[in-house]
Amino acid sequence: MLLDSAFDAAGAAAGVHSSHMALLACFVISYPLGSVFLLIPKDQPALKHACNIGISVFFLLGMLHLWTGMLHVVGSAMATYILAAVMKGRAMPWTVFAVVMSHLLLSHWNRYMWPTDAVEISGPQMVLIMKLSTFAWNVYDGRQKLESLDESQKETRIAAMPDLLSYFGYVFYFPAFLIGPALTYADYMAWINETSFQKSGAGPSNSQDKQRIPSGRKRVALQKLVLGLVGIGYYAVYGSKFGYDIMLTGEWKQNPLWYRLAFTQLMGFTQRTKYYGAWMLTEGACIFSGYGFNGYDKKGQPLWNKAANVDILNIELAPNFKILLDSWNINTNTWLRNSVYKRLVKPGEKPTSMTTLYTFMTSAIWHGVYPGYYLTFFLGSLLSSAAKGARRYFRPFFLPALANSSAASKFAPPSTLKRVYDVLGTATTIVILNYIVAPFMILGFWDSLHAWWSLYAYGHVIVIGFLIWGNALGGFGYLAAMAKKRALKASTKEAWAAKESMTTPAAPGTPFGELEMPALGGLVKDIQANGNGKANGHVNGNGRKMASTDRSAL
Repeated sequence: MLLDSAFDAAGAAAGVHSSHMALLACFVISYPLGSVFLLIPKDQPALKHACNIGISVFFLLGMLHLWTGMLHVVGSAMATYILAAVMKGRAMPWTVFAVVMSHLLLSHWNRYMWPTDAVEISGPQMVLIMKLSTFAWNVYDGRQKLESLDESQKETRIAAMPDLLSYFGYVFYFPAFLIGPALTYADYMAWINETSFQKSGAGPSNSQDKQRIPSGRKRVALQKLVLGLVGIGYYAVYGSKFGYDIMLTGEWKQNPLWYRLAFTQLMGFTQRTKYYGAWMLTEGACIFSGYGFNGYDKKGQPLWNKAANVDILNIELAPNFKILLDSWNINTNTWLRNSVYKRLVKPGEKPTSMTTLYTFMTSAIWHGVYPGYYLTFFLGSLLSSAAKGARRYFRPFFLPALANSSAASKFAPPSTLKRVYDVLGTATTIVILNYIVAPFMILGFWDSLHAWWSLYAYGHVIVIGFLIWGNALGGFGYLAAMAKKRALKASTKEAWAAKESMTTPAAPGTPFGELEMPALGGLVKDIQANGNGKANGHVNGNGRKMASTDRSAL
């Protein structure tokens, strides 16, 4: 075929397998196809479903030649549909999860045993597993009482099983079929029926009311296209020069430690650009097709960020690991949270560190069977626990002692000390991240350990050392006691200042009801509200003994 010859030539020039050029072509072709798709009237949903199926099948068979892969996709999809229709209890979504994840593991095992540089079906299957397991939970939620569901579950619940055409249209949604983002069935149908364009917000101006689709779609999509191509282009030029496999060469350990540390940061950023590029391209394709509208901002401008799978600035400049995780592979994190993390917690109970570990291990299994994935995600789960400890026990010392005691403090600009804390948090987060992901890129077990050891295992020393100090040696308890003492001291000082302001003489002849006592603030309101002479977070009725201070947001 002419296309295959063109992909062979382009792949040879870029130094990659020709199927990667075909994959890139699928991303780009999705843009004009998205605009053509929007020409279909909204009162013809069946035609829209059929177009989704036809385009994705063309990508899979005509562009990538994954004929066996097509059987994998249809097999998992049909198994999910049948199980969701036949099974009624809570075991249904877990059964679906086990079946589709086992099927994915077979593909991963095949890739592990017979490695290839070509694009194979495990990538689209990873996206498919997110959609199918989410679909199963949404069907389960549709059979539950509304009061037992949280807000997100109410929004995505499926009250009745869809017909097969609608279901496979969802499975084969073409702009996101190959590498995501994954979407819920409710979001898909809102896009098909165009009810997603009626989201609440500040709303469009009168001149926009007659528009079928909110403005800004093409502009935002083309921006994503440009950013995606820049990311892919940067990786094509520098990916091999800054690859983690350099850590396995004999010359690597001959360099001084400072050089290895600095070079590791460059490697981490460079390897992320291929993900940035690919996700930006597919996000733009989704937006071009009309999916991604997320209401209006405060100024009434349309938001096209629902299909976002990455927030680059919040990754490269993340002040802590939580923000970084929330900004990376966003839709996968949403899937793990809604279909694994929350589902592992029994009603009325709180998630534990084991819940976090199980979720991270699920992510590792979903990625594949290479040992490097498990090394990365196991250490990542420990880092997540350490980051929570830092936010809970260290962060309060960089905030006002009574950060929650007044509304004004919530809007006050951060102090210099807090800015220093954020800068140090950003540096620590990115430096540890670039260390942790080395096995994810290297894949082999012993090669991964060799790479970590070439950096003197600094990530392990920081993360595990911090957890041992905080939990086993009582460091967290000591910091909590210090924070409590600091807050009580500040609260006492505030209370005595309020008491002294009560004795400030007023102008002669001023009626009592007109006296202004601004220093009392919430103290008077608390006394009036409680009616028992006690003010939360200030003083009790005799003005001497302190009540406990609310530090929940610290």
